[in-house]
Amino acid sequence: MNTTPLINTAIWVVTALVAAAFLFSGALKLVSSRQKLMAKPGAGWAGDFPAWFIKVLGTAEVLGSLGLVLPAATGIAPVLTPIAASCLAALMVGAGAVMYRRGEYKHIIANAVYFALLVTIAVCRF
Repeated sequence: MNTTPLINTAIWVVTALVAAAFLFSGALKLVSSRQKLMAKPGAGWAGDFPAWFIKVLGTAEVLGSLGLVLPAATGIAPVLTPIAASCLAALMVGAGAVMYRRGEYKHIIANAVYFALLVTIAVCRF
């Protein structure tokens, strides 16, 4: 996509903010126990999954956050940036499904916002 400098800057700002959110969220899943996560507000979903799966999610989020920024910033395999955004968007679809199943509808809104931002990043970077 051919973008103006202002739009490119806006995409970078959105990308950095989303990457920071996923880096924080993923790191939290990696360093916290399942029980600690379940005690946090909005993280009751952790009780539905085994500890190893939560660590896999954390790893995917950390790697995805790095994939949002590093390839585009370094110019090394920049096609990985929209792929990372697409993968994280798919992760948000799964998270939304879990929240819907649990009846946690207000959390679906946050997932939808992340999904929309990730799709925007993917479209702009492909």
